[in-house]
Amino acid sequence: MKKIFMSLALLSGLALSQCKTPNTQSASTATETPAAPEEKKYNYTTVPNDPLKARIYTLDNGLTVYLSDYKDAPRIQTYIAVRAGSKNDPATATGLAHYLEHMVFKGTSRLGARDFAKEQAELAKIENLYNVYRTKTDLAERKKIYYQIDSISGVAASYAVANEYDKMVGAIGTNGSNAYTSVEQTVYTGDIPANQVEKWAQVEAERFGELVPRLFHTELEAVYEEKNRSLDSDGSKVFEALMAGIFQKHQYGTQTTIGTVEHLKNPSITEIKKYFEAYYVPNNMAIAMSGDLDYDQTIRTIDKYFGKLKNQPVPAYNPPAEAPITQPIVKEVFGPSAESIRLGFRFPGIKSKEALVLKMISQLLSNGQAGLIDLNLNQKQKVLGASAGEYTMNDYSVLLLGATPRQSQTLDEVKNILLSQVELVKQGKFEDWLIPAIVNNTKIAEMKAFESNEARADAFVSAYIAHLDWKDYLAMRDEFAKITKQEVVDVANKYLGPNNYVVVYKRTGKDPNIQKVEKPTITAVPVNRDVQSEFYKTVMAGKTPELKPVFLDYKKDVGETKIKNNIPVYFTRNQENGLFNLYYVLETGTNNNPKLGLAVNYLKYLGTDKFSAEELQKEFFKLGSSFDVFSSQEQVYVSLTGLDDNFEKGLALFESVLQNPQPDQQALQDMVAGVLKERANAKLNKGIIHSQAMVNYAKYGPKNPFTNIIPEAELRKVKPQELVSLIKSIPTYEHHILYYGPRATENLTAALNTGHIVPANLKPVPPLKVFPEKDFTDRQVYWTDFNMVQAELLFLTKSFNFNKNLVPTITLYNEYFGGNMGSIVFQELRESKALAYSASSRYANASRKDRANYILSYIGTQSDKLPEATAGMQALLNEMPQAEANFANAKESILNSISTERITKSDILFDYERSKRLGLDYDIRQDIYQSVNSLTFTDMKKFQEQFVKGQNQVILVIGSKERLNFKELQKYGKVKQLSLKELFGY
Repeated sequence: MKKIFMSLALLSGLALSQCKTPNTQSASTATETPAAPEEKKYNYTTVPNDPLKARIYTLDNGLTVYLSDYKDAPRIQTYIAVRAGSKNDPATATGLAHYLEHMVFKGTSRLGARDFAKEQAELAKIENLYNVYRTKTDLAERKKIYYQIDSISGVAASYAVANEYDKMVGAIGTNGSNAYTSVEQTVYTGDIPANQVEKWAQVEAERFGELVPRLFHTELEAVYEEKNRSLDSDGSKVFEALMAGIFQKHQYGTQTTIGTVEHLKNPSITEIKKYFEAYYVPNNMAIAMSGDLDYDQTIRTIDKYFGKLKNQPVPAYNPPAEAPITQPIVKEVFGPSAESIRLGFRFPGIKSKEALVLKMISQLLSNGQAGLIDLNLNQKQKVLGASAGEYTMNDYSVLLLGATPRQSQTLDEVKNILLSQVELVKQGKFEDWLIPAIVNNTKIAEMKAFESNEARADAFVSAYIAHLDWKDYLAMRDEFAKITKQEVVDVANKYLGPNNYVVVYKRTGKDPNIQKVEKPTITAVPVNRDVQSEFYKTVMAGKTPELKPVFLDYKKDVGETKIKNNIPVYFTRNQENGLFNLYYVLETGTNNNPKLGLAVNYLKYLGTDKFSAEELQKEFFKLGSSFDVFSSQEQVYVSLTGLDDNFEKGLALFESVLQNPQPDQQALQDMVAGVLKERANAKLNKGIIHSQAMVNYAKYGPKNPFTNIIPEAELRKVKPQELVSLIKSIPTYEHHILYYGPRATENLTAALNTGHIVPANLKPVPPLKVFPEKDFTDRQVYWTDFNMVQAELLFLTKSFNFNKNLVPTITLYNEYFGGNMGSIVFQELRESKALAYSASSRYANASRKDRANYILSYIGTQSDKLPEATAGMQALLNEMPQAEANFANAKESILNSISTERITKSDILFDYERSKRLGLDYDIRQDIYQSVNSLTFTDMKKFQEQFVKGQNQVILVIGSKERLNFKELQKYGKVKQLSLKELFGY
């Protein structure tokens, strides 16, 4: 599952629709093969002034198709959306929509089938056994039945080809093949090469036309692992508690997407098949595509394959009516992460005018710059961090508020502070210019978003799931722009009462209701790596129009000029819209001076000689601009983004921030207190502990870039003027400038020569401080205690320094071995052995030419599976299986991806920067494309045996001390516990 719920799509465009019948085109332009004398004509709907220039078709069987032609690269983002989600799950089988999502990847009687007649007989036995299994409560009896299921599953798997769908879409060059289930939809995603529409349509229409629930019990175990991950996520538990409070009758709150532990333990294949037959029908589905496509050819191809699907009536859904909330509903969630608070108010569904006003209310409260919460709480450091957002759904919507307390601040105090900002909205106590500015910034955000095919296609999905005609969806932007202050006040007072909310207190502590899906006994099933179905052979044998790769030529694609004081400017033109990005880049960072990071953070709380900190944010927001100063370990980026029409005004304001920041003792005092609280919170964050603190400790030892911070005693002594001086010094050092925007070179240099304020002589940047990387001289296991259901393991090996000559081999190794759902690691550890929801392995090239490469492998598993998971990953790293079909697919995938990948827009500049750090003056993809086809499995095996197999390794384990198997871990090296003090340095 990609994500639990949909991101909110941006509103765009204008109203008024028209129907049009396209002219019939000749066979030479319409299809790749000769067309029939009478070509079918396809009616479609368009909307005048639609920024996506979309055509919306409805096939004869009811399938809705959204197409948008956007030629940024010869690729197409595809979404296949089904109007069915967790709210459609039977109350007795929650999680069913989500589990079905997993099963749709398993194939059909043709796709993924080796001998379907024999497999079908075994699958019927498994289905019947599960129907008996879910009725039994006696543990011994259930165990006996499960043993039968496990045994028969192995037989059934021998007649199938595991992961064949993943192999096929990987071979044609698909990126991001995945899916997600939410409350109202299940959506299947893929970014495909533009020349592979035919094969894509063949494969997708096949799997949506028939469900074969093969490899069911191993995939069920993957869902168990996903459930355990959610049980380890305090954020997920808080969201579920909030929704359960707001919706006590509606499935939004009474059912979760993944389902209950009890229902997951008692699955029904029969119910899943019924669900598929009821909802996975063309009149309840949409295809959304945006990219380099030919409208007429694409719709013909879609109809050719998807047009065969049979429509049928879809079960009606009648949403339960919620009673008004008359008193605050209070819930508590306990877990190891830092304390926080979440509030929710119920609103009407997405089609209502109130839901549109809710979007405005949300932006008035929190827009990242000039909202009431942004300025009154975050800017003034009243809390550690706060935000607001809207979650719009078909039947109801929710205003979400959240915050993290400062040291010694109670959650009730934070709640009251948040509610005070809601009261300001209700009273209309916000400035009149703010609504028009929000409308303007929403348009800018939309303009930026629609540079992405993913956002464009996602907008289609949002409209379809909401049952909105495209013209009505686009019209919502105009309606949004018309919202008045009085409307905001009226809606706020109607739905944001003093007592009609739900509040969830997230407290740090042991969860008294902690659950776990126990590990069943699963025998590894065969995956038949070198077998291909007849369907696979037929589809992949089809001829595909060839596309040639386009590589960057830095001398042509990156413009270079200089401004005063010999400051280099690298630029590329934005020929699509009026937006710009400007960066000042210094080659130094917090490794050299930890106070630099503190100074950069301090800047956001300071005003200038003309504006207070609050006024400054307002001025930027009015201009449709934003600035940021970011410091990493080895670089400082000072950035300005916005509308090029306001470039000079934004630049002047931007420069004034760097030249004239005004010291503020109280702001520094509050910021230091916040930094110390954030440090304490970081020690409660599993992700930071594992992937940052432990990895840095393994690479460098106790003194490393992660622990290179200002000690608390010294931090408390820092003076405002010291940090202000550091800020002012940023433009006094040698630096270079990156610009992506519509300006011609002469206009850009003129503006920068006038507006960029620098001294006559720039100071040289000090040499980078480099932390020495440890050599792994033996095998070591580091572990850290954390209260969690799962155990997570990282396997880390230090390798040689960056070597451009080995990049093609490394790319092929990653694609074959552990980089995707068709890889050896995923097949073996998830598909065959059901040891994890997530498993991967990657040989990671260094970011600089004088740094080491690392092998990083990951598996997250139930703690009681740790022995099998660890042994499984180690076995693969040391004895890489040979599968010629997978190897051929890996090559095809790389070649297809590079042939259709285009590095464009500001990415050109950052690719150039990355290459320079690696000592390259050309696009390294050229080497990969030219070399990968000639590489043999023997070449890759030689690389693996020389640089992966048997190498000294550090295993990093995070999990609950009570659940970890230390005797097992001792097999892999000396076991040492790392305390949080050792990992964080404080």
